[in-house]
Amino acid sequence: MQIRDLPFPDPGVPDARSGPRFLWWLFRNQLGGQLKSLAWGLLHFASVSALPFCVGLAIQAVVDRSGTRLALAGGVMVLCCAGNAIGDTFLHRTAVTNWITAAARVQQLLARKTALLGSALTRRVAAGEVVAVSTGDVEKIGWFVEAVSRFTAAALTIVLVCVALVVYEPALGVVVIAGLPVLALAVLPLLPRATRRADVQREKAGRATELASDTVAGLRVLRGIGGEELFLDRYRSASQEVRHAAVRSARMWSLISAIQVLLPGLLLVAVVWHGVHLAREGRIGVGELVTVYSSVMILTYPLRHFEEIAMAYSFSRPSATRAARVLALERATDTTGSRPAEVPAGDLYDPTTGLLAREGRLTAVVCGDPDAAGRLAERLGGHPSEEGTSALLGGVPLDELPLKSARTAVLVQDKDPVLLSGTLRELLDVPASGAVGAEDALAAAQCADVLAALAQGSLGADDPMDAPITERGRSLSGGQRQRLALARSLITDPEALVLDEPTSAVDSHTEARIAEGLRSLRAGRTTVVFTSSPLLLDRADRIVFLHDGEVAAVGTHRDLLHTEPRYRAVVTRETDEETAAHQDGTTAGDEATKTLGPALDDDVLGDDDVLHRLEEIEETA
Repeated sequence: MQIRDLPFPDPGVPDARSGPRFLWWLFRNQLGGQLKSLAWGLLHFASVSALPFCVGLAIQAVVDRSGTRLALAGGVMVLCCAGNAIGDTFLHRTAVTNWITAAARVQQLLARKTALLGSALTRRVAAGEVVAVSTGDVEKIGWFVEAVSRFTAAALTIVLVCVALVVYEPALGVVVIAGLPVLALAVLPLLPRATRRADVQREKAGRATELASDTVAGLRVLRGIGGEELFLDRYRSASQEVRHAAVRSARMWSLISAIQVLLPGLLLVAVVWHGVHLAREGRIGVGELVTVYSSVMILTYPLRHFEEIAMAYSFSRPSATRAARVLALERATDTTGSRPAEVPAGDLYDPTTGLLAREGRLTAVVCGDPDAAGRLAERLGGHPSEEGTSALLGGVPLDELPLKSARTAVLVQDKDPVLLSGTLRELLDVPASGAVGAEDALAAAQCADVLAALAQGSLGADDPMDAPITERGRSLSGGQRQRLALARSLITDPEALVLDEPTSAVDSHTEARIAEGLRSLRAGRTTVVFTSSPLLLDRADRIVFLHDGEVAAVGTHRDLLHTEPRYRAVVTRETDEETAAHQDGTTAGDEATKTLGPALDDDVLGDDDVLHRLEEIEETA
């Protein structure tokens, strides 16, 4: 896989059982790129490590006054320099390719998982953690996956050089072989502590990112209540915690780096000291001493990759663990479904609550519990995040359909819909039946003032459809965002449309016009609206009132107001005291009717008797 071939046609099914398993899965899935990087790394490191032997041969040739050997050493040195240049160039190329492709694979997996889980993702994982995984963590994961091949090439080069030194000069080669394992393993006792400090740093950084994300998302509300300074102080505190954790982690890594510099220096001193004694005794030549000295000095370069791989693993392991935790999340139902792909039609029915939305009718659902309403709306869309009995459309269980078919049949608009950045034309460019145009959908959602505001705020866009919309639509008011989201849902023209509080942020006049537009545009199509707004309820064909998770009453808005006190309490926002007083008044009225009814019908009581009886009933009530 090359960078120009991204994105992957299929990023694969990750092994998300743990962070290390996920890293190993990534490594195996780009084995070809790793082998290329390993081959170029071997050429690069071998060419660098061979230079000391060429220098030693050249010096010995000068000492022995041999022009032939000097020319041979020069020719070999030219080849080594060429190998070094070519190997380094392509090693960097393949390493960057491995890094970017690994990061891109992780991002594709996260995007696919996000699309699969939908709104259930943020209920299981904090939004800040998802942002941290998809931005900073993918880079650290790609760094480790890329560094493995370079580390392997460096380790093999060190082994080859040690063998060559033993063959070339056994007396000094043995000293180098004895010292190199100490250099490579000396930092191992410090790695667990360094890893723990890196984990703490990543955890605190994730919390700070989450806090920043929440603060930016709620900035308008914070300004309204004057809470900017409070949350700014909180972020300052969180950021200082991240700084302290980063400093503690950097101290440990600086200690590891110091050891990586100190120990090779001590080994070099030992080799030179022993080599000088051997040269004074005439057991080795000057060229051999220079060769061994230069080889040990050059070996510090590949040895640095031991520190890098340890650092890369320490930083990538918690990142991989976080990514694996997100990728391990699953929906409660199988998104592939057990039925062939189809788009059923008919009544929409939820067996859990008994809710029935007739085909082609506008059904309003009143539920006093917003959380329960949200779960029911998600269940009506099929494949909910929680296990339970599937909703049926035309008698077909939606959970048994492929997820794409279920989404085509039933579209659910969340209570807090999100607008993606881009132009308005791009926002409304969604999969649709083609029966509803953008103009009609915008008119039904009462977006005329939104179009005017977009045109006025966009100097370079003559057409409001080409006006840019900022991230999450933050430049628009809550009501404007809500109406644009409603227009986007209306354009899709699904078989059944489920709207959760679609007008909660608009004024009553606009809400009344939206109710009329929604009823007109969705005529003959199944529409379910979760709302407690009298303006929407009065225009619904049928109202279903839910209480304690079950259907408690069905009827029209005016009928339920008179016959169902619990419905009236939810719709009119009555307090408990008002509801009790209303019920008492109703009971007293019923009692008066029962008592006075026969007498009045038979004209038995006179006016004074009637008034006297009414006073007795009022005193009793």
